Amino acid sequence: MADFQDIVGQEQIKEHMKNALATGKISHAYIICGEKYAGKEFVAKVFAMALQCEERGKGNLSMVPCQKCHACKQALSDNQPDIIKITHEKTPNSISVDDVREQISGNVVIKPYSSPYKIYIMPEAEKMTQQAQNALLKTLEEPPEYAVILLLTSNINGLLPTILSRCVVLNMKPVSDQLVRKYLMEELRVTDYKADVCVAFARGNLGKAKSLASSEEFENVKNEALSMLKYIRDMEISEIVSGVKHISEYKLNINDYLDIILIWYRDALLFKATNDINRLVFREESSALRKVASRCSYEGIENVIQALEKAKRRLDANVNTDLTLELLFLTIQECG
Repeated sequence: MADFQDIVGQEQIKEHMKNALATGKISHAYIICGEKYAGKEFVAKVFAMALQCEERGKGNLSMVPCQKCHACKQALSDNQPDIIKITHEKTPNSISVDDVREQISGNVVIKPYSSPYKIYIMPEAEKMTQQAQNALLKTLEEPPEYAVILLLTSNINGLLPTILSRCVVLNMKPVSDQLVRKYLMEELRVTDYKADVCVAFARGNLGKAKSLASSEEFENVKNEALSMLKYIRDMEISEIVSGVKHISEYKLNINDYLDIILIWYRDALLFKATNDINRLVFREESSALRKVASRCSYEGIENVIQALEKAKRRLDANVNTDLTLELLFLTIQECG
């Protein structure tokens, strides 16, 4: 199903869209900005489906798609002829001027096939080249009455100011940890401990939380990282080097791996300060965390956390991954 009530959080965006639907004051162009996996496409799909819903065509300015009419059923199966998703298979890393001309500029002059609107959804809009954005600008300056363009982006700075000035910008906010946890436990039947771990990593990104909850690789990487952290004090350098090489075999984003370590030491710091197991993310590892908290000073744990931030900066600057991780683990080993 796809309805506004299925969008978790994002109350401001839902309110804006519902008001536009209720009043019939629909903008010709919207930018939906949010992190990768935050659910931008789902939000766009619900809005597009509500705009094309045949119940609205009968004069009922409904704020939600009925999900039963022909247009809604087509939208649910991604077959609605007047909801067009912009693709760029020829150039995966950029949206070219030809993509915009062929799929929007040259297409928008043709009236909708069977609906009140012709809706264009462009994921990864920040990948548009400057030429492509200039081509789109011509359509945004004089759009046909029936055109609605939805630009989805995780980097609004990648769009020209002239594009921004002609669009309604809707920023997705982080979803509260409580709502993410509730969703994982009720909809995905995830255990409370696993839900807490996923919530800690997702930082308000529901899509990422869902992905982590169902990722066997994330579970394996987490277990390997924790095993290394528990025994690093007694490891030889050769064992650390071998462990680092094994990490690089996984497809998981290296920052997620570093976040596992960061949360481990934040747990250790919290336990050292409060002696409260229930507030820990990795509470099932409380006996190991108790040892870390007792043998590491506050300063030592802070040094590890600073080393983690330094490692992230090095990786952002394309410093060798294995070397960066080896240096990090040697700093961790000093703390224990």
